[in-house]
Amino acid sequence: MREFTEKYTQSGKIGNMLLDNYFKAIDKLLKKIDKEEIQNFRVLEVGCGAGYSTKRIRDMLPKGVDFSASDFEKENVAEAKKNLGEAFVVTEEDIYNLERKDKSIDLIFLLEVMEHLQSPNDALAELKRVGKKYVIIGVPREPIWRILNMLRLKYWSSLGNTPGHIQHWSKTSLLKFLKSRGFEVVAVENPLPWSIVLVRI
Repeated sequence: MREFTEKYTQSGKIGNMLLDNYFKAIDKLLKKIDKEEIQNFRVLEVGCGAGYSTKRIRDMLPKGVDFSASDFEKENVAEAKKNLGEAFVVTEEDIYNLERKDKSIDLIFLLEVMEHLQSPNDALAELKRVGKKYVIIGVPREPIWRILNMLRLKYWSSLGNTPGHIQHWSKTSLLKFLKSRGFEVVAVENPLPWSIVLVRI
């Protein structure tokens, strides 16, 4: 969890600017969905980590929206509850076997998760099972992600690959992959160094 958390807690001025742009891009994608429609949504962030992205998303959503989060690691769930408040629902769940009914979630967030997955195909199939309308997916954009890591003298032995990243997508390959899995691409944002896509299920 250390690498993920440090991105939010020890980013510096440039890192904070990039993160702000990242969440502005997510907000732009959210605005593609009718605000009155979102008001009645059930929203879930899968792979919420320590809850830092969850907190930013919560501020973007209309007040009163049914919003919860989940993560696979018990440590992350505990940290997220601490960061979000005990009243916020965070559950321990496996992305390949979410404890949700079919078509029960209107909007799913999957941010910086797919690059860590052994089987993104199976994960997306599970999101299609529980998802009803939309998914917002964000991944590091390659090769720029690795290049920027190397420019800041990080992870040279792995050619700039962040530890734990076992899947790698350019914008083009990500869109091709999502379409091949039956998702309809609604809109794309490319804040440096990520690709973020709003898809319809």
